Amino acid sequence: MLWPSQRVHSFLLCPVHCRPHLPHEEPMSWKFLDISTLRDVDLFAGISDRALESLLAITTTLHPKPAELIFREGDAGNALYIILDGEVRISKDIHGVGEEALAFLKAGSYFGEMALLDEHARRSAHAIAGGTCHLGVLERDALLKLMRDDRDLANEILWSFVATLSARLRESNEKIAFFAMSNMFE
Repeated sequence: MLWPSQRVHSFLLCPVHCRPHLPHEEPMSWKFLDISTLRDVDLFAGISDRALESLLAITTTLHPKPAELIFREGDAGNALYIILDGEVRISKDIHGVGEEALAFLKAGSYFGEMALLDEHARRSAHAIAGGTCHLGVLERDALLKLMRDDRDLANEILWSFVATLSARLRESNEKIAFFAMSNMFE
């Protein structure tokens, strides 16, 4: 069941789709996530207010405790996470070395986006709360339903995803080329 959105003091307040929640997860009513917060996330930067309002309506929050595992490498992926406040460590277990941090993501960053596009996606790394943090959670099933119901909205969201993921792939290719060239001279 979806509830209508309300505007109060320029914030969009969106009670969300009623469903069972994960531990420490709360519906997105009366929280600090609004259109401007989503627009600051590069994945959603070019999306219209109408599309952002629709995304807000299906977003929930998660408040993991410091050092709490958000997901483990190899877990089935089903959601994108947006860091609203705090920090999240992305890491992998390296055989013979132990846990190796790959990135420390701060507010405005997102992770887990491949789970929105690939229903068979497995998490490629661990995500761990770096301290007290608040996350927005956008689940694949809710997003797919939203996009099935509104094809124009789906087109807008998917083009934004394609542009952002293409930029990330280009950046990764440049890093790989740099490391390959660096290793040639060792």
